[in-house]
Amino acid sequence: MDVIIFEGSEAKSLPEEMLVKVRHAALEDNLAKLSALPEINRIFLFTNRSELNRLAVEGKIFVEINLISPANFHFGRQLLEMIERHKIKKLLYLGGAAVPLIQPEELALACRLAAEKEGCYVTNNVQSADMVAFNPASVLGRYPLPATDNALPLLLRYDVRFKQKLLPLTLGSQFDIDTPSDLLILASSPFGGPKLRAELDKLDLNLTSVLKLKEVLRRDYEELALIGRVGAPAIARINHCLKVRLRVFSEERGMKALGRLERGEAVSLLGYWLDEIGPARFFEYLSRTSRAALIDTRVIFAHQKRPLSDADRFYSDLGRYQEIEDGFVREFTEAAQNCGIPVMLGGHSLVTGGVWALTEEMSRDFFVH
Repeated sequence: MDVIIFEGSEAKSLPEEMLVKVRHAALEDNLAKLSALPEINRIFLFTNRSELNRLAVEGKIFVEINLISPANFHFGRQLLEMIERHKIKKLLYLGGAAVPLIQPEELALACRLAAEKEGCYVTNNVQSADMVAFNPASVLGRYPLPATDNALPLLLRYDVRFKQKLLPLTLGSQFDIDTPSDLLILASSPFGGPKLRAELDKLDLNLTSVLKLKEVLRRDYEELALIGRVGAPAIARINHCLKVRLRVFSEERGMKALGRLERGEAVSLLGYWLDEIGPARFFEYLSRTSRAALIDTRVIFAHQKRPLSDADRFYSDLGRYQEIEDGFVREFTEAAQNCGIPVMLGGHSLVTGGVWALTEEMSRDFFVH
Protein backbone atom coordinates (compact mmCIF):
# COMPACT_ATOMS: atom_id res chain seq x y z
CA MET A 1 0.00 0.00 0.00
CA ASP A 2 1.16 3.53 -0.80
CA VAL A 3 0.81 6.50 1.54
CA ILE A 4 0.02 10.13 0.74
CA ILE A 5 0.47 12.76 3.45
CA PHE A 6 -0.58 16.39 3.07
CA GLU A 7 1.07 18.91 5.38
CA GLY A 8 0.59 22.59 4.58
CA SER A 9 0.66 25.72 6.70
CA GLU A 10 1.17 29.49 6.69
CA ALA A 11 1.98 30.56 10.23
CA LYS A 12 1.26 34.23 10.92
CA SER A 13 1.51 34.33 14.70
CA LEU A 14 3.45 32.84 17.61
CA PRO A 15 0.91 30.08 18.45
CA GLU A 16 0.66 29.12 14.78
CA GLU A 17 4.46 28.81 14.55
CA MET A 18 4.46 26.75 17.73
CA LEU A 19 1.82 24.42 16.31
CA VAL A 20 3.69 24.01 13.02
CA LYS A 21 6.89 22.96 14.79
CA VAL A 22 5.08 20.36 16.89
CA ARG A 23 3.16 19.08 13.87
CA HIS A 24 6.41 18.61 11.96
CA ALA A 25 7.92 16.70 14.88
CA ALA A 26 4.87 14.43 15.03
CA LEU A 27 5.08 13.93 11.27
CA GLU A 28 8.71 12.84 11.59
CA ASP A 29 7.75 10.28 14.25
CA ASN A 30 4.96 8.93 12.04
CA LEU A 31 7.23 8.66 9.01
CA ALA A 32 9.56 6.47 11.06
CA LYS A 33 6.64 4.20 12.01
CA LEU A 34 5.32 3.99 8.44
CA SER A 35 8.66 3.39 6.74
CA ALA A 36 9.33 0.41 9.03
CA LEU A 37 6.10 -1.39 8.10
CA PRO A 38 6.25 -4.18 5.48
CA GLU A 39 2.69 -3.28 4.46
CA ILE A 40 3.89 0.11 3.15
CA ASN A 41 5.53 0.57 -0.25
CA ARG A 42 5.99 4.24 -1.07
CA ILE A 43 5.31 7.34 1.06
CA PHE A 44 4.57 10.67 -0.65
CA LEU A 45 4.67 13.85 1.44
CA PHE A 46 3.03 16.81 -0.31
CA THR A 47 3.79 20.11 1.40
CA ASN A 48 4.35 23.85 0.95
CA ARG A 49 7.10 23.81 3.60
CA SER A 50 10.46 23.52 1.85
CA GLU A 51 12.25 22.69 5.14
CA LEU A 52 10.49 19.29 5.12
CA ASN A 53 12.50 18.22 2.08
CA ARG A 54 15.08 16.92 4.59
CA LEU A 55 12.65 14.07 5.43
CA ALA A 56 13.06 12.40 2.03
CA VAL A 57 14.56 8.92 2.09
CA GLU A 58 15.81 7.45 -1.19
CA GLY A 59 13.48 4.78 -2.54
CA LYS A 60 10.93 5.06 0.28
CA ILE A 61 9.88 8.59 1.29
CA PHE A 62 9.33 11.14 -1.48
CA VAL A 63 8.76 14.81 -0.64
CA GLU A 64 6.97 17.03 -3.14
CA ILE A 65 7.23 20.77 -2.48
CA ASN A 66 4.41 22.90 -3.89
CA LEU A 67 4.29 26.52 -2.77
CA ILE A 68 0.54 26.91 -3.31
CA SER A 69 -1.12 28.73 -0.43
CA PRO A 70 -3.25 26.52 1.85
CA ALA A 71 -6.08 29.02 1.24
CA ASN A 72 -6.06 28.08 -2.48
CA PHE A 73 -5.53 24.36 -1.94
CA HIS A 74 -8.23 21.91 -3.08
CA PHE A 75 -7.85 18.60 -1.28
CA GLY A 76 -9.70 16.30 -3.67
CA ARG A 77 -8.17 17.60 -6.89
CA GLN A 78 -4.64 17.37 -5.53
CA LEU A 79 -5.20 13.92 -4.06
CA LEU A 80 -6.54 12.54 -7.35
CA GLU A 81 -3.71 14.15 -9.31
CA MET A 82 -1.15 12.37 -7.12
CA ILE A 83 -3.03 9.06 -7.33
CA GLU A 84 -3.05 9.19 -11.12
CA ARG A 85 0.50 10.53 -11.54
CA HIS A 86 2.06 7.90 -9.26
CA LYS A 87 -0.30 5.10 -10.38
CA ILE A 88 -1.44 4.38 -6.83
CA LYS A 89 -3.84 1.44 -6.50
CA LYS A 90 -4.23 1.05 -2.74
CA LEU A 91 -3.93 4.19 -0.65
CA LEU A 92 -3.51 5.26 2.95
CA TYR A 93 -4.11 9.01 3.26
CA LEU A 94 -2.96 10.95 6.35
CA GLY A 95 -3.02 14.59 7.42
CA GLY A 96 0.42 15.91 8.32
CA ALA A 97 0.06 15.63 12.10
CA ALA A 98 -2.77 13.12 12.07
CA VAL A 99 -2.90 10.41 14.72
CA PRO A 100 0.49 11.34 16.27
CA LEU A 101 0.11 8.75 19.04
CA ILE A 102 -0.93 5.85 16.82
CA GLN A 103 0.93 2.57 17.22
CA PRO A 104 2.63 0.85 14.24
CA GLU A 105 0.36 -2.17 14.61
CA GLU A 106 -2.70 0.10 14.22
CA LEU A 107 -1.30 1.53 10.99
CA ALA A 108 -0.58 -1.98 9.76
CA LEU A 109 -4.13 -3.06 10.59
CA ALA A 110 -5.61 -0.18 8.58
CA CYS A 111 -3.49 -1.19 5.59
CA ARG A 112 -4.41 -4.86 5.81
CA LEU A 113 -8.13 -4.20 6.17
CA ALA A 114 -8.20 -1.92 3.13
CA ALA A 115 -5.93 -4.09 1.01
CA GLU A 116 -7.63 -7.43 1.52
CA LYS A 117 -10.64 -6.62 -0.67
CA GLU A 118 -11.68 -3.90 -3.10
CA GLY A 119 -14.70 -1.76 -2.31
CA CYS A 120 -13.96 -0.81 1.30
CA TYR A 121 -12.38 1.99 3.25
CA VAL A 122 -10.87 2.17 6.74
CA THR A 123 -10.93 5.29 8.88
CA ASN A 124 -10.38 6.40 12.45
CA ASN A 125 -13.43 8.67 12.73
CA VAL A 126 -16.75 8.79 10.87
CA GLN A 127 -17.40 12.52 11.31
CA SER A 128 -13.88 13.94 11.32
CA ALA A 129 -11.39 11.55 9.76
CA ASP A 130 -7.65 12.15 10.03
CA MET A 131 -6.67 8.99 8.18
CA VAL A 132 -8.42 7.02 5.43
CA ALA A 133 -7.25 3.86 3.67
CA PHE A 134 -9.19 2.76 0.58
CA ASN A 135 -9.00 0.43 -2.38
CA PRO A 136 -9.03 1.09 -5.31
CA ALA A 137 -7.76 4.66 -5.05
CA SER A 138 -8.73 5.41 -8.66
CA VAL A 139 -12.43 5.45 -7.69
CA LEU A 140 -12.07 9.14 -6.77
CA GLY A 141 -11.93 10.02 -10.47
CA ARG A 142 -15.60 9.10 -10.95
CA TYR A 143 -17.16 11.42 -8.36
CA PRO A 144 -17.25 15.11 -7.36
CA LEU A 145 -14.04 15.67 -5.45
CA PRO A 146 -14.19 16.73 -1.78
CA ALA A 147 -12.66 20.10 -0.89
CA THR A 148 -11.42 18.85 2.51
CA ASP A 149 -10.20 15.58 3.97
CA ASN A 150 -13.04 15.59 6.51
CA ALA A 151 -15.49 14.95 3.65
CA LEU A 152 -13.55 12.02 2.13
CA PRO A 153 -15.12 9.24 4.27
CA LEU A 154 -18.61 10.63 3.60
CA LEU A 155 -17.93 10.50 -0.15
CA LEU A 156 -16.64 6.93 0.05
CA ARG A 157 -19.56 5.82 2.18
CA TYR A 158 -22.56 7.54 0.64
CA ASP A 159 -21.58 8.28 -2.97
CA VAL A 160 -19.09 5.53 -3.82
CA ARG A 161 -20.94 3.06 -1.54
CA PHE A 162 -17.78 1.46 -0.20
CA LYS A 163 -18.08 -0.68 2.92
CA GLN A 164 -16.92 1.21 6.00
CA LYS A 165 -14.47 -0.32 8.47
CA LEU A 166 -13.63 1.64 11.62
CA LEU A 167 -10.36 1.28 13.50
CA PRO A 168 -10.80 0.35 17.16
CA LEU A 169 -11.27 3.38 19.41
CA THR A 170 -7.91 3.94 21.10
CA LEU A 171 -5.72 6.84 22.16
CA GLY A 172 -3.71 6.29 18.98
CA SER A 173 -6.67 6.39 16.61
CA GLN A 174 -8.46 9.30 18.30
CA PHE A 175 -5.85 11.90 19.27
CA ASP A 176 -4.93 14.61 16.77
CA ILE A 177 -2.94 17.86 16.82
CA ASP A 178 -5.17 20.64 15.53
CA THR A 179 -4.98 23.45 18.07
CA PRO A 180 -2.82 24.67 20.98
CA SER A 181 -5.12 22.97 23.51
CA ASP A 182 -3.89 19.67 22.07
CA LEU A 183 -0.35 20.82 22.84
CA LEU A 184 -1.32 21.61 26.44
CA ILE A 185 -2.74 18.11 26.91
CA LEU A 186 0.28 16.47 25.29
CA ALA A 187 2.84 18.55 27.17
CA SER A 188 1.26 17.61 30.51
CA SER A 189 1.15 13.91 29.57
CA PRO A 190 3.68 11.11 29.10
CA PHE A 191 2.57 10.43 25.51
CA GLY A 192 4.33 10.93 22.18
CA GLY A 193 7.30 9.81 20.14
CA PRO A 194 10.89 11.05 20.59
CA LYS A 195 10.73 13.94 18.09
CA LEU A 196 7.37 15.10 19.42
CA ARG A 197 8.45 15.00 23.07
CA ALA A 198 11.67 16.86 22.27
CA GLU A 199 9.76 19.66 20.54
CA LEU A 200 7.20 19.92 23.34
CA ASP A 201 10.02 20.29 25.85
CA LYS A 202 11.18 23.45 24.05
CA LEU A 203 7.84 25.24 24.46
CA ASP A 204 7.04 27.68 27.23
CA LEU A 205 3.45 26.56 27.82
CA ASN A 206 1.30 27.57 30.77
CA LEU A 207 -0.16 24.24 31.91
CA THR A 208 -2.17 25.60 34.83
CA SER A 209 -5.60 24.95 33.29
CA VAL A 210 -4.91 21.35 32.29
CA LEU A 211 -3.20 20.49 35.60
CA LYS A 212 -6.15 21.88 37.58
CA LEU A 213 -8.53 19.99 35.30
CA LYS A 214 -6.73 16.74 36.10
CA GLU A 215 -7.10 17.41 39.81
CA VAL A 216 -10.87 17.52 39.32
CA LEU A 217 -10.88 14.38 37.17
CA ARG A 218 -9.01 12.43 39.86
CA ARG A 219 -11.73 13.10 42.44
CA ASP A 220 -15.00 11.22 42.84
CA TYR A 221 -18.31 12.44 41.43
CA GLU A 222 -17.29 15.96 40.52
CA GLU A 223 -19.24 17.72 37.75
CA LEU A 224 -17.52 17.90 34.34
CA ALA A 225 -19.06 19.95 31.52
CA LEU A 226 -18.47 18.82 27.92
CA ILE A 227 -19.61 21.40 25.36
CA GLY A 228 -19.38 21.39 21.57
CA ARG A 229 -19.15 18.59 19.01
CA VAL A 230 -19.20 15.88 21.66
CA GLY A 231 -19.75 12.32 20.39
CA ALA A 232 -21.07 9.24 22.15
CA PRO A 233 -17.62 7.51 22.23
CA ALA A 234 -16.12 10.36 24.31
CA ILE A 235 -19.03 10.20 26.76
CA ALA A 236 -18.74 6.42 27.03
CA ARG A 237 -14.98 6.67 27.52
CA ILE A 238 -15.32 9.10 30.43
CA ASN A 239 -18.07 7.02 32.04
CA HIS A 240 -15.88 3.92 31.75
CA CYS A 241 -12.65 5.44 33.09
CA LEU A 242 -13.58 8.21 35.52
CA LYS A 243 -15.82 8.77 38.52
CA VAL A 244 -17.29 12.07 37.38
CA ARG A 245 -20.80 13.32 36.74
CA LEU A 246 -21.19 14.66 33.22
CA ARG A 247 -23.07 17.69 31.98
CA VAL A 248 -23.04 17.38 28.18
CA PHE A 249 -24.25 19.82 25.57
CA SER A 250 -23.49 18.51 22.07
CA GLU A 251 -24.29 20.37 18.86
CA GLU A 252 -23.14 20.81 15.25
CA ARG A 253 -21.30 17.49 14.94
CA GLY A 254 -20.00 17.18 11.37
CA MET A 255 -20.38 20.88 10.61
CA LYS A 256 -17.15 20.90 8.57
CA ALA A 257 -17.59 17.57 6.79
CA LEU A 258 -21.19 18.41 5.86
CA GLY A 259 -20.26 21.87 4.59
CA ARG A 260 -22.40 23.70 7.14
CA LEU A 261 -19.48 25.79 8.37
CA GLU A 262 -18.44 26.81 4.86
CA ARG A 263 -22.02 27.76 3.93
CA GLY A 264 -22.53 29.77 7.15
CA GLU A 265 -25.30 27.45 8.37
CA ALA A 266 -23.82 26.48 11.75
CA VAL A 267 -25.95 27.63 14.69
CA SER A 268 -25.63 27.12 18.44
CA LEU A 269 -28.22 27.19 21.19
CA LEU A 270 -25.48 28.18 23.62
CA GLY A 271 -24.44 30.82 21.10
CA TYR A 272 -27.91 32.33 21.20
CA TRP A 273 -27.79 32.27 25.00
CA LEU A 274 -24.41 33.99 24.98
CA ASP A 275 -25.88 36.65 22.68
CA GLU A 276 -28.50 37.32 25.36
CA ILE A 277 -26.48 37.22 28.59
CA GLY A 278 -22.85 37.75 27.57
CA PRO A 279 -19.72 35.70 28.41
CA ALA A 280 -19.32 36.89 32.02
CA ARG A 281 -22.76 35.65 33.13
CA PHE A 282 -22.42 32.49 31.01
CA PHE A 283 -19.24 31.45 32.82
CA GLU A 284 -20.66 32.49 36.17
CA TYR A 285 -23.54 30.06 35.64
CA LEU A 286 -21.13 27.40 34.36
CA SER A 287 -19.05 27.68 37.54
CA ARG A 288 -22.22 27.17 39.61
CA THR A 289 -23.08 23.91 37.83
CA SER A 290 -19.67 22.35 37.10
CA ARG A 291 -16.26 21.93 38.69
CA ALA A 292 -14.42 21.87 35.34
CA ALA A 293 -15.21 22.25 31.64
CA LEU A 294 -13.95 21.29 28.19
CA ILE A 295 -15.40 23.61 25.54
CA ASP A 296 -15.13 23.17 21.78
CA THR A 297 -15.38 26.89 21.01
CA ARG A 298 -15.50 26.53 17.22
CA VAL A 299 -19.25 25.87 17.31
CA ILE A 300 -19.88 29.08 19.25
CA PHE A 301 -17.49 31.04 17.01
CA ALA A 302 -19.20 29.64 13.89
CA HIS A 303 -22.55 30.75 15.29
CA GLN A 304 -21.15 34.28 15.67
CA LYS A 305 -20.43 34.40 11.89
CA ARG A 306 -17.21 36.29 12.55
CA PRO A 307 -14.21 35.98 10.15
CA LEU A 308 -11.78 35.05 12.92
CA SER A 309 -8.05 34.67 12.37
CA ASP A 310 -6.26 31.48 13.38
CA ALA A 311 -4.21 33.65 15.72
CA ASP A 312 -7.31 34.76 17.65
CA ARG A 313 -8.65 31.21 17.93
CA PHE A 314 -5.28 29.87 19.05
CA TYR A 315 -4.59 32.63 21.57
CA SER A 316 -8.05 31.84 22.98
CA ASP A 317 -7.08 28.17 23.37
CA LEU A 318 -4.00 29.27 25.32
CA GLY A 319 -6.05 31.62 27.52
CA ARG A 320 -3.99 34.61 26.35
CA TYR A 321 -6.92 37.00 25.94
CA GLN A 322 -4.66 40.07 25.99
CA GLU A 323 -3.33 39.03 22.55
CA ILE A 324 -6.78 38.59 20.91
CA GLU A 325 -8.02 41.22 18.44
CA ASP A 326 -11.68 40.19 18.07
CA GLY A 327 -13.75 41.78 20.83
CA PHE A 328 -16.13 38.89 21.47
CA VAL A 329 -13.41 36.23 21.49
CA ARG A 330 -11.29 38.35 23.84
CA GLU A 331 -14.23 38.88 26.22
CA PHE A 332 -15.21 35.20 26.05
CA THR A 333 -11.66 34.01 26.74
CA GLU A 334 -11.12 36.42 29.62
CA ALA A 335 -14.40 35.32 31.22
CA ALA A 336 -13.33 31.67 30.88
CA GLN A 337 -9.99 32.42 32.55
CA ASN A 338 -11.62 34.24 35.45
CA CYS A 339 -14.68 32.09 36.13
CA GLY A 340 -13.22 30.23 39.11
CA ILE A 341 -13.10 26.68 37.73
CA PRO A 342 -10.58 25.10 35.34
CA VAL A 343 -11.82 25.64 31.78
CA MET A 344 -10.05 24.37 28.69
CA LEU A 345 -10.97 25.94 25.35
CA GLY A 346 -10.19 24.35 22.01
CA GLY A 347 -11.52 22.73 18.88
CA HIS A 348 -13.19 19.42 18.06
CA SER A 349 -10.04 17.51 18.99
CA LEU A 350 -10.35 18.74 22.60
CA VAL A 351 -13.63 16.86 23.14
CA THR A 352 -12.54 13.76 21.17
CA GLY A 353 -8.84 12.88 21.26
CA GLY A 354 -8.28 15.20 24.20
CA VAL A 355 -10.78 13.19 26.20
CA TRP A 356 -8.97 10.00 25.19
CA ALA A 357 -5.59 11.32 26.31
CA LEU A 358 -6.91 12.59 29.63
CA THR A 359 -8.76 9.37 30.45
CA GLU A 360 -5.83 7.22 29.35
CA GLU A 361 -3.50 9.06 31.71
CA MET A 362 -6.04 9.04 34.55
CA SER A 363 -6.54 5.28 34.10
CA ARG A 364 -2.80 4.64 34.25
CA ASP A 365 -2.52 6.75 37.39
CA PHE A 366 -5.34 4.71 38.95
CA PHE A 367 -3.65 1.39 38.28
CA VAL A 368 -0.24 2.67 39.41
CA HIS A 369 -1.61 3.91 42.73
